[in-house]
Amino acid sequence: MAARSILHGIHLWPRTLRARLFVILLAGLTIAHAMSFAALFSERYIAARSVMFNTLETDVATSIAILDRLPATERAAWLGRLERGSYRFVLGRGLPGSRVLNEVDVEVADKVRAAIGAKYPIEVESIPGGVRRLQAHLRLSDGEPLTIDITPRGVMPVADWLPYVLVAQLSLLVLCSWFAVRQATRPLADLAKAADTLDPNSRTPRLSETGPREVAYAATAFNAMRDRIAQYLEERVQILAAISHDLQTPITRMKLRAEMAEASIERDKLITDLDEVERLVKEGVAYARSAHGKDEKASRIDLASFIESLAYDYQDTGKAVTVAELGDGAIVTRPHALRRILTNLIDNALKFGGSAEIEVQRRPEGTVTIKVLDRGPGIPEDQLEAVLQPFFRLEQSRSRDTGGTGLGLAIAQQLATVIGGSLTLRNRDGGGLAAELSLESSTVSMKQWNSLAL
Repeated sequence: MAARSILHGIHLWPRTLRARLFVILLAGLTIAHAMSFAALFSERYIAARSVMFNTLETDVATSIAILDRLPATERAAWLGRLERGSYRFVLGRGLPGSRVLNEVDVEVADKVRAAIGAKYPIEVESIPGGVRRLQAHLRLSDGEPLTIDITPRGVMPVADWLPYVLVAQLSLLVLCSWFAVRQATRPLADLAKAADTLDPNSRTPRLSETGPREVAYAATAFNAMRDRIAQYLEERVQILAAISHDLQTPITRMKLRAEMAEASIERDKLITDLDEVERLVKEGVAYARSAHGKDEKASRIDLASFIESLAYDYQDTGKAVTVAELGDGAIVTRPHALRRILTNLIDNALKFGGSAEIEVQRRPEGTVTIKVLDRGPGIPEDQLEAVLQPFFRLEQSRSRDTGGTGLGLAIAQQLATVIGGSLTLRNRDGGGLAAELSLESSTVSMKQWNSLAL
């Protein structure tokens, strides 16, 4: 049962840091505010008791002495003058009551007895009813009965405007708590967003380094980390490009020497292996260059003509490449990078599916989707993301026709990021693979065109 209540409490606890800070801060301020009001009302209660007891001690004795010296016919006229907020005088025996008093009433009775003194014997009774009420009975010097009707007050009355002040104060507490929490958590949210969208190869804006000292320091450290990651990636790509480039010369010499050797089975196998190594080196150089695809200037192209030209080039070589759907319009992009992306996707479709089908769709939100479809074996769902990584191959053989280098889709993915697009893979219903390249459509202003060209 206790475990269930703990789990229930955890479930009710807010999940976001902003909500938790807001609840904690608001609860603390509200409790402090309530304690302040409790102390204020406690002080008012003590002050009211002190005023009431001081009044009883000073005024009651004086009032009784005045009534005792007045003629009996004039006493009734003085009752209104001697009346106070917590007590009044009544000529006569008053109302019947109970001599059983609670602790507070006993204190009031003792104060009345101490104020009047031993000259006037007094009896104090509690009067039943909804209102707390005491009556002290005594007799004046001439024997006329006199009753002191006492209505003790716990606290002083509250002003009518006080509830409105309380509401205004609580509203101010809520507003200040929300503003303080927002100021505290907004830099953290910006940092989390920047970390989630971190891509050293893209031109995303740097995190702002303004604000409080701690926030500025965290932003500076994050930007420095981003620069270091970009530098490490650049160095890795440069190393790959250098090694791949330098390997081309010795491989060429080895091929020449192998071709000059006497014809044999071993010679043919050696030439085949050298061709495979050369192809791998060229793919490595292409992957390294794809990281620098942003160096290409952007230009405005007619997308329909671009896709048809690409499909015709394949058809001229006898490849089964068709265009199923073709959207109209122009886009601003880097055409050589776009051609390399589509070429890699089409080659992949032809290798594993035997044919490729191209679709171009322009969506209402302003994006253009280019799909390359095939009816090959597809890719397991848990490896759709992995195949976009460099040197990852589903088929682990070294065969030129089946294994490949594992760089074709990686190059397409990297170039898609460079031109501001995204590449996703999904399996088609009925078998096959769909490679979707999403681009921002741009038939727009020259200002946007120029910004892409920078």
